[in-house]
Amino acid sequence: MLNTELVGEPLLHLESRRLLAEARRVVPEAFDSQGRLLSPIAGAWVRPPAWFDAISPIDGKVLAELPLLDAAQVATGVEKAAGEFIPWAAHSLEDRSRAVIAAVDLLKEHRDLLVRILAWDIGKTLPTAYNDVDRCLAGIEWYLEQMGPMLESRQPLGLVSNIASWNYPFSVLLLNVLVQTLAGNSVIAKIPTQGGGVSLTVAFALLRRAKLPVSLAGGRGRDLSESLVGHPRIAGVAFIGGRANGAEVHRRLRATDKRYALEMEGVNAYAVTSFSDWDKLGQQIRAGFDFGKQRCTAYTRWVVEQSLVPKFVRTYVDAVSALRVGNPLLGAPVDFGPLISPSKVEELRALITDAKEHGTAVLFQGELADDAFTAQQERGAYLPPTLLFGVHRDSELYLREPFGPIDVLISVDSEEELVREANVSNGALVASVATDDPDLAERIAGRLHAFKVGINKLRSRGDREESFGGKGGSWAGAFVGGTHLVRAFTDGPHPIEGNWPD
Repeated sequence: MLNTELVGEPLLHLESRRLLAEARRVVPEAFDSQGRLLSPIAGAWVRPPAWFDAISPIDGKVLAELPLLDAAQVATGVEKAAGEFIPWAAHSLEDRSRAVIAAVDLLKEHRDLLVRILAWDIGKTLPTAYNDVDRCLAGIEWYLEQMGPMLESRQPLGLVSNIASWNYPFSVLLLNVLVQTLAGNSVIAKIPTQGGGVSLTVAFALLRRAKLPVSLAGGRGRDLSESLVGHPRIAGVAFIGGRANGAEVHRRLRATDKRYALEMEGVNAYAVTSFSDWDKLGQQIRAGFDFGKQRCTAYTRWVVEQSLVPKFVRTYVDAVSALRVGNPLLGAPVDFGPLISPSKVEELRALITDAKEHGTAVLFQGELADDAFTAQQERGAYLPPTLLFGVHRDSELYLREPFGPIDVLISVDSEEELVREANVSNGALVASVATDDPDLAERIAGRLHAFKVGINKLRSRGDREESFGGKGGSWAGAFVGGTHLVRAFTDGPHPIEGNWPD
């Protein structure tokens, strides 16, 4: 974080330039002579025919230029990455572990650089960026200790492809890559289109320094998807993203023998009935705004017993009105920074406007923290919290996860209606129920269409031994997490659990 409490725009931009210069010093092989990033493919740094600008959502300026590989380069890259599998799988687990430990040591050595670039990359506050990187490091250390029994009588698959959203590049994407590699696979991953590519490229350069068989391809989805999903040398696919893209990936994989784990968003609901501990719920409401609710496990739908709606609204307003939204790197404390792009903010503002035109009431509208910006700073990617009530059933906000700081309040007057409204999205990754009645809590929890259900608490994706999956349209293929993550991308006698057609 910059030490001064208020800095001018030139000094703010200079900080990001300094970080890129430091990255070029640490991993010069990742850059061309003009300072543009290259793609690490099977030990070589591939020069693309074109680049695209990585725009930092913090100030709307170009952070770096990322590679746009074409379809032919990606297909060739998949062949070469697949060629790394057999020699790597021939190593003992002990040898692979030593290489992964060497990679982890390099990541730790350059932890601060990775964290700060990540903050500029996707707009995380420094605490959330540190959390992302540190969860990756702690997670792979846990797998290094546990991998022996998990791999008993199991064999790696081959080349595993990873296509993931931009919001957790380290604790989700990079951790999966490290676990898949430790299990004996070679790995290729796609740079998330919307953000995270700069910090990931630096991290992959460090992994290559440790001789891990990992590749990172940058480019447009339409140029990469054919090879990263359909290429015959791809043995498994790990996908994290939206339902539309995930459904298309699923359609293509169903007719193949490739292994897959596809995580897609759902509307995560929190049901409130026969409840009185409003202070505790207020703490959860506030905590739920971590990273501006740009998470697949963010709760954005509140289904509340009609008689409790006034108390819920008071609790919500008290909790959320204290949140500060602004530039996360200036020094003034903020709870969350920008969304991933100005276009995302425009999309959400348009959805709010459309909902209001169809009778939706705005019960709360937050404000940006003026002292958390420079005088001339671009604020297009910043959006304060909003609570909506009476959203029409045809509205996108009624049926879709906003992936931003917008909450929808639904009033219900029966248990049946509460369950129906909580299950509106045909499956979710997490859900919760708040109630003083333990028997009622268990009954409702058993009817919620979510893989993880919290009782009087939020649920999260989970780390290490905690499995993660989903129901309905939120998941397809093998479950992951702990033993499940290892089994998802290895072959062996043990059953693979997941949302399979049968």
